Amino acid sequence: MWKTTTVILVLTIAIALLLRNNPIDVPDLPETFWGPEKNKEASKDIRSFVINVPKSVIDDLNERLEKKRELVKPLEDVEWTYGISTIYLNDILEHWRTKYNWSERQALLNKYPQYITNIQGLDIHFYRVKPHIPSDRKNIKVLPLLITHGWPGSVVEFQKIIPILTTPRPDRDFVFEVIAPSLPGYGFSQAAVRPGLGPAQISVIFKNLMLRLGFNKFYAQGGDWGSIITKNLGSFFPDKILGVHMNMCSTLDRSATFWWLLGTLVPQLVVENQYYSRMYPLSDHMSRLLEESGYMHIQASKPDTIGTAVAASPVGLAAYILEKFSTWTNKEYKFRPDGGLLEKYTLDELLDNVMLYWVTNSLTTSVRIYAEQFTKKHMSSRIDELPVDVPAACAIFPHEIAYQPESLLRNTFLNLIQFNHLPRGGHFAAFEEPGLLADDIFEFVSKTEDIRKKASANKDVPNTGKKIKEPTKI
Repeated sequence: MWKTTTVILVLTIAIALLLRNNPIDVPDLPETFWGPEKNKEASKDIRSFVINVPKSVIDDLNERLEKKRELVKPLEDVEWTYGISTIYLNDILEHWRTKYNWSERQALLNKYPQYITNIQGLDIHFYRVKPHIPSDRKNIKVLPLLITHGWPGSVVEFQKIIPILTTPRPDRDFVFEVIAPSLPGYGFSQAAVRPGLGPAQISVIFKNLMLRLGFNKFYAQGGDWGSIITKNLGSFFPDKILGVHMNMCSTLDRSATFWWLLGTLVPQLVVENQYYSRMYPLSDHMSRLLEESGYMHIQASKPDTIGTAVAASPVGLAAYILEKFSTWTNKEYKFRPDGGLLEKYTLDELLDNVMLYWVTNSLTTSVRIYAEQFTKKHMSSRIDELPVDVPAACAIFPHEIAYQPESLLRNTFLNLIQFNHLPRGGHFAAFEEPGLLADDIFEFVSKTEDIRKKASANKDVPNTGKKIKEPTKI
């Protein structure tokens, strides 16, 4: 009986989705001015930037840590299943207060060249790291790569992958120049002063950033919000994008919902047998999504309330952010006393990320992106359902929060030339497994460049009646 009911339900949903699945026009997004009135006179120059936090800010932080309120003890034997364990949090806070050396960490964060430029009224902070080309490889191509982070991350996530991406490889005839911006409202990038700056609008800002740097065409990579921004770049500006690589691929194509539900009955139609457990049983995965998405609902509806509450104390900020670096790295880590934090990170690395939120007081402005993404106006625009026609790649890490198979992603990524299951890693791929992610990016760009070379070679082939796609040129 239940199978019959399920089939009827699936078919009903499918028909409803198909009836509503009208074509979507690519919008012409305006270049909105997001900053305060005084920024209308701001210079468009690209200015060097160095992180230099006043000693008074660090002294105040240490005083707050020293005078912190006693934390409520967790229940017995719950580890991190109720959220962060205050037993281990006390250890982290003691390390932060007595062993974490901001002067040294700040110097490490200043290792790579940083800049700020004003775009659409906002000062945007970014790393720009050029490769060192050996004298015997002067013919190697340098390709621009925009890499974008998400929440609750920052440009700290890219500290270990930047040198890998900017180092030439013996088996590749190209290397990357990396541009890694802080999202507006994150870290040292200025926040909007009026509503409406969501991932779609941020993609406009980042496109303009790359143009200002002299890159008329470039590759883009991202995870978390960075993945959505990267997808938007491919949808909105295909003439500027050489290819998009994401480590959190997703599709909101309406037919995908039908196949997702149908897979509960006949999973072989949707997902390969070896990856069945990443999608089904549906109840297991829906339970995890519900458990892990509570933060999202409050950030999407009351960002300033949660932002103010969390940012008021370094203890609260650390607890709120570090919990995500446990369960989003591996769902099994919540059963460990230390949340598994030291499996992939050091405490200093994790605190570097927390510090960027603390010293800039940017937690509130960072979480507003959720409210902008889930407004009625944005949802009704169906922008997120737009297909991507530029070359695309999906790097699938086994402990990512959610999984969508290649069969469904092809509904959105129409030119998906690479779909790899990686052997280890979770949500914060660049931070956890920089080598694996860098290898996947190099592999994708190599394939894309080969396609472009072949297309270029075919330009001079006599016309046989078949349309030859014009190659993209740098």
